[in-house]
Amino acid sequence: MSDETDLNVSRETLEKLKAFVALVEKWTVKINLISKASIPHIWNRHIVDSAQLFELAPKQGHWVDIGSGGGFPGVVLAILASENPDPLRFTLVESDQRKCAFLRTASRELDLGVTVRSERIESIEPLKADILTARALADLSDLLGFADRHLLPTGLALFPKGAQWKKEDREARKLWSYDCEPVKSKTSADAAILSIKEIARV
Repeated sequence: MSDETDLNVSRETLEKLKAFVALVEKWTVKINLISKASIPHIWNRHIVDSAQLFELAPKQGHWVDIGSGGGFPGVVLAILASENPDPLRFTLVESDQRKCAFLRTASRELDLGVTVRSERIESIEPLKADILTARALADLSDLLGFADRHLLPTGLALFPKGAQWKKEDREARKLWSYDCEPVKSKTSADAAILSIKEIARV
């Protein structure tokens, strides 16, 4: 079981992460940000699981998180970036208005300065991301479609995937050509983070 000692961050960043957890717990009573059953396991299942993406990405440029929902991984990543002097700019895309209200509240209360876009991923203008993330949003083929629209040609996509990631990879390759490096997840033995570049339609 992971806890906050698993993250090598400053005390200030740790306090921000704890404040974010408190916000998630408070808002989950009103809107379904995370399942109530996962609240006791929030640190391992959501915080550490999201934070591991930060290590795999460049530390500058425009980071776009699509389907941000309860702020995983987008808000967690923005908190981690807030202790880094290099310029990372965050845009979170979420179509659910209530979740957008939560994301804006979290950004304001934690002084993160992220941009929250309350629009559908497929209809918003191309966001020209250097880094694109999505967690528990769609299957890999659909995610690659979103990446094709919103990621710069030189950009990097990071998609956490569960035990079926190899099957999703095989299916996606019928429609897409891409360079994929799977990285073993720190929070689930069967899961992987797919680090993807060079996306093109077949």
